[in-house]
Amino acid sequence: MTAKWGFALCIILMAVSCRKPFNPVEIRSDKNSYLVIEGVIDNGADSTIIKISRTQQINTNHSIKPEPNALVTVESDTKDSFNLAETVPGRYAAPPVTLDAARKYRLHIKTADHKEYVSDYVDVKNSPPIDSVGFNAQPDGVQIYLNSHDGANSTHYYRWDYSETWQFHTKYPSGYFNSLAPRKPGEQIFNCFAGDSSTNVTLASSTKLAQDIIYQAPITKIPATAEKIETKYSMLVRQYALTIDAYTFWLNLQNNTEKLGGIFDVLPSENQTNYRCLSDPAELVVGYLSVGRTATKRVFITADKLPASYSAVYPCDCQIDTVFNNPPHPFTRSYAEVTGPNSPYSIVSGLYLPPPDPFGNPTAYTYSTILCVDCTVRGTKAVPPFWK
Repeated sequence: MTAKWGFALCIILMAVSCRKPFNPVEIRSDKNSYLVIEGVIDNGADSTIIKISRTQQINTNHSIKPEPNALVTVESDTKDSFNLAETVPGRYAAPPVTLDAARKYRLHIKTADHKEYVSDYVDVKNSPPIDSVGFNAQPDGVQIYLNSHDGANSTHYYRWDYSETWQFHTKYPSGYFNSLAPRKPGEQIFNCFAGDSSTNVTLASSTKLAQDIIYQAPITKIPATAEKIETKYSMLVRQYALTIDAYTFWLNLQNNTEKLGGIFDVLPSENQTNYRCLSDPAELVVGYLSVGRTATKRVFITADKLPASYSAVYPCDCQIDTVFNNPPHPFTRSYAEVTGPNSPYSIVSGLYLPPPDPFGNPTAYTYSTILCVDCTVRGTKAVPPFWK
């Protein structure tokens, strides 16, 4: 038995000692970093915004690698052109411009490493107006939907994305700074605003209908436990009219990113793109350019329009505790630990406990973590200009 156990131990030690991290060459290499181009050339009231980035390795800590210092130009098939300015690294914008619907337009990009990329020339395809954006409060959450139609019966292929903004509050309101100075009304850190943008691909087609009508197309569903609908929520939906080729691109992207995983799901496929690299025709470019007017519609949802059964779940576990000013309490944190300059805590309110302070100040204070008290950690106090 001793010999058998010794032999087994040797095998285990050999297996452990011979293990090495496996880093495939493809993961370590940067040679397959492809250009990703997002955005549309807008015709009308909205600015044209193009985002340019690079694909990342699977093992990277950064989800987006912006492509800075590029020269980005919109060109027509009659050689008219205008440039986009870089507003932040990888984001290029131009003010609203009216395009000639009889012309075709393309995007021309020169990167900082002197490589050139162009799209095909694309027809101007304007979106019809959005009729309405509504919502249904269901037991498990709020379903947001959209209605639209094209009286000319010429759109048929639609895509939507959205930006969302919400008002939220922390678990505990703070009546004092950590210096113990009382907060004035304008110094509150209880109510803030936060926002986000859609990431899923949302599409619809009316080709199988007698009329070009979109009825209650689902945009997104917000869970009943979401903090973003606890007080007041707003969504701005953007609608794009697509060509059949653009619709096929976005449908393939949707299938490849959102509908994989089960044995009955679609198989991944390579997305077709209307971009190409002039410097290296074999290089893959990710993206699809569309040109046209974007339709927008905003909806507001307030808590009084939702079921009373909805209950927000906060993103952190919030507990409240007490710190004594003078004398300190042996079973609580020290006063300096809670109110010091590098403290991870924030004062909530004052307590007047016997014996009373001769100057009328609180003799103890409640406190919690900053995340549970200071809303500016996760948002901003600035009221959005469209808020009403």
